Amino acid sequence: MNAIAQINKKLPVAANAATQRDQQQYLTFMLGGETYAMGILSIKEIIEYGNITEVPRMPEFIRGVINLRGSVVPVIDLGARFGKQATDITRRTCIVIIEVANGEETQDVGVMVDAVNEVLEISASEIEPAPSFGANIRADFIDGMGKINGKFVIILNIHQVLSVEEMATLAGVGGGEVCMQ
Repeated sequence: MNAIAQINKKLPVAANAATQRDQQQYLTFMLGGETYAMGILSIKEIIEYGNITEVPRMPEFIRGVINLRGSVVPVIDLGARFGKQATDITRRTCIVIIEVANGEETQDVGVMVDAVNEVLEISASEIEPAPSFGANIRADFIDGMGKINGKFVIILNIHQVLSVEEMATLAGVGGGEVCMQ
């Protein structure tokens, strides 16, 4: 699981400014029996599921918060965020810590997934545009469809999925300010 942190440290600074479409390395993971992928540039680390403190009166997709080296990090249940049932906790359940832009600042957000698979390279020629219909999740959550071993994998637009402003609105926090720090 340290592979993500090691890969990110090896990337040149200019690569951090690249858009997700320009990235070629993706973390693949399982969620509700389906395989998804997200670009690795925003991923800080992957941790085991555990020690989540529930926060009252939050939307179903916000499982709670964790203490990550002294910082409060909200944990999003990605299955529930997609409008599906809440993720069942198993021994393979992980939390992927992602750095999300919040205006000019960044914030760490944890994302629950059923299991982490591997980091893969997907060339730009193997990525098709997001379908306009027929997907099990909102079209704006999809960055593209990557071809891996003859199968399609949904590549998430993780910044849209974890839009701090939208989640704050859904959580009932006014004015776009988020109390997730």
